[in-house]
Amino acid sequence: MATRAQAARMQTTRVIAPIVVGVVVLGAWQLAVTFGGVSDYLLPSPAAILGQVADFGDSMISAGIITGTNALVGLVLGSVFGILLALLAAATRLIDHMAAPIVAALAVIPIVALAPVLNTMFGADSQVGRQIIASLAVFVPVFINTLRGLRQTLPVHRDLMTSYAATPRQVMTTVTLPTALPFVFTGIRIGSSLAVISALVAEYFGGPRGGLGGLISTSAASSAYPRAWAYVLVSIIIGLAFYLVTLAAERVAVRRRL
Repeated sequence: MATRAQAARMQTTRVIAPIVVGVVVLGAWQLAVTFGGVSDYLLPSPAAILGQVADFGDSMISAGIITGTNALVGLVLGSVFGILLALLAAATRLIDHMAAPIVAALAVIPIVALAPVLNTMFGADSQVGRQIIASLAVFVPVFINTLRGLRQTLPVHRDLMTSYAATPRQVMTTVTLPTALPFVFTGIRIGSSLAVISALVAEYFGGPRGGLGGLISTSAASSAYPRAWAYVLVSIIIGLAFYLVTLAAERVAVRRRL
């Protein structure tokens, strides 16, 4: 009983502590702008930002749907290709050697250089370029973490399954994949945040308007700084939502494995 009570208190603390910190930070922020002489030009107050959210809520929802959709497509595609290539690399040494320099090259491609090229390639009315950018950003951490997880299985476990006359497919499904599962979800969890960031940044460099990135740029250019910060707030909410959903999926999958 005591153990359950302690676990409940720890869980409550994990939920309450971030909320308390957030309230304190927002309160200090509001006081600094109101009484500390901080100009709205430099840092709008939380009240002004929330006021813009209320005034332009419909625009922010539609923009969030566009950016969130691009990030979601990128997350799914990048995760699928990253996992598949990691499976091939773990099974075949030749593919492993061939994939290593490609993944290294993709990891260092700057979004600001690639976004204008892809947006121009696919046209001013297409979201494909942004989705590709998001998928590339997701692909790298998913591939690296999945490949690392696939290599965590001890040789003695494989030998034991072989002694039981298990086929390579059975070894993969019963030993290798369950061992790699936490690593796979770690890569997806990292990629979920990168997908939102990449989709957002890609919207600064051409392509169709209407996404959060373009509206942040437009609002800042017109000196509507509270509105720009309001769009940033929506971006943060989307990023947190992606992260929390992938974290919940990871916990469910790990519990089923256990």
